[in-house]
Amino acid sequence: MAGRINDDDVKAVRDAVPIDSVVSEYLQLRNAGGGNLKGLCPFHDEKSPSFQVSPAKGLFYCFGCQEGGDTVDFVMKIDHLSFAETIERLAGLAGITLRYEEGGYTPGRQQGERIRLVEAHKHAAKFYAEQLDGPEAEIGRAFLAARGFDQAAAQHFGVGYSPAGWDHLTRFLRGKGFSDKELILSGLAQESRGGRPIDRFRGRLMWPIRDLTGEVIGFGARKLRDDDNGPKYLNTPETPIYKKSNVLYGIDLAKKEIAKSGRAVVVEGYTDVMACHLAGVTTAIATCGTAFAADHIKILRRLLMDNSRSKVIFTFDGDAAGQRAALRAFEDDQKFAAGTNIAVSPGGMDPCELRLDRGDEAVRQLIADSTPLFEFAIRSMVRQHEVDTPEGQAAALEEAAPIVAGIKDSSIRHQYAVRLAGLLGILDTQFVVMRVSQLARWARERGSRPERRGAPAAPPAAPAVRAWSR
Repeated sequence: MAGRINDDDVKAVRDAVPIDSVVSEYLQLRNAGGGNLKGLCPFHDEKSPSFQVSPAKGLFYCFGCQEGGDTVDFVMKIDHLSFAETIERLAGLAGITLRYEEGGYTPGRQQGERIRLVEAHKHAAKFYAEQLDGPEAEIGRAFLAARGFDQAAAQHFGVGYSPAGWDHLTRFLRGKGFSDKELILSGLAQESRGGRPIDRFRGRLMWPIRDLTGEVIGFGARKLRDDDNGPKYLNTPETPIYKKSNVLYGIDLAKKEIAKSGRAVVVEGYTDVMACHLAGVTTAIATCGTAFAADHIKILRRLLMDNSRSKVIFTFDGDAAGQRAALRAFEDDQKFAAGTNIAVSPGGMDPCELRLDRGDEAVRQLIADSTPLFEFAIRSMVRQHEVDTPEGQAAALEEAAPIVAGIKDSSIRHQYAVRLAGLLGILDTQFVVMRVSQLARWARERGSRPERRGAPAAPPAAPAVRAWSR
């Protein structure tokens, strides 16, 4: 059983780590006056910052949800750690060696579960990175080179290689003092049919996935060989420290620039993040094997501070699947106060392909030329119909009007209704504005988003066609 941490060491840890430096790893803080700082609370959803930090007192408090305390309390709550795990983690940041009472301290045995799993991933990341230089990893280096990434780029992002054997990493981590149970719990190993642990990742290119604080908590592994029967990308499974819905690849590298510039660029893959950063778009991030969802929004909101000048730019392939993904983003868009834009690469190229084909400037221009999400959504709908006919106009209106009606800001909704009329070629602009207002009102009464074409509440389109032909 773990010994109790010496009281003097606990006090030293509390005094050594400034609360503002810890909190700012998770959210953007701004001057609140009186020596205090403010930000969006990480413990509940809010649109106006009510979370305050007092560096002089070493305390935080949220006037919205009443959470408060010191540095230790903050880390315990946000990372779901025990008291001992929190002290151990903060001690590591401060360079303090802890003393344990009641029998002393055996490094590696008395650390909390999360600390152990993070430590295992730290060793694994170093192991994989070293393997990338070996003869077996030539195929991995060729994969990177073909996509425009040299050795310096691989080192910057910590890219590595997992040997093709059954238990290279498992044996390495056992030598570092990790138990088989810890290796399986971490997701770095899995049980074989014979019951012994074997490496989960074998013969693949490896990307370390880090949390906001820069700790490695998982990996993304890319298939390299035709005889690998696994999926193209294999990610770490759900573990006590890795929840894919709470992870954004590249967030550790991008967070400061996101907070500084008020801009985040969401791409689709690891190589796209690399390409963007190397091209100078250092706010690029990506989800890890899952769609961009509510928990990802929460992470970005805390960094962007939800001010009206902020912008989130989604990049999607120009094909139909990419456009559908862009339109799905509309559902979550208005959870941001930030404006949301869509950047569609020419020729269906992703940012990595675009950089390789046309250079860094093309990637930067792709982001600069992004289109507001509402406009993109409307244009996408309209393009699906032949609006040079009354029937096509009617169908396009019933498809696009609910999107416009779903815009919460009434002034912006009106402007897009007018724009929709122009895209449809309808001279009676007021008719389109009224139709959008009608759908928005019905949605408010139902307490839901406006329904797309075919909803029971929508009136038939025939009268609309007659109204436009006047």
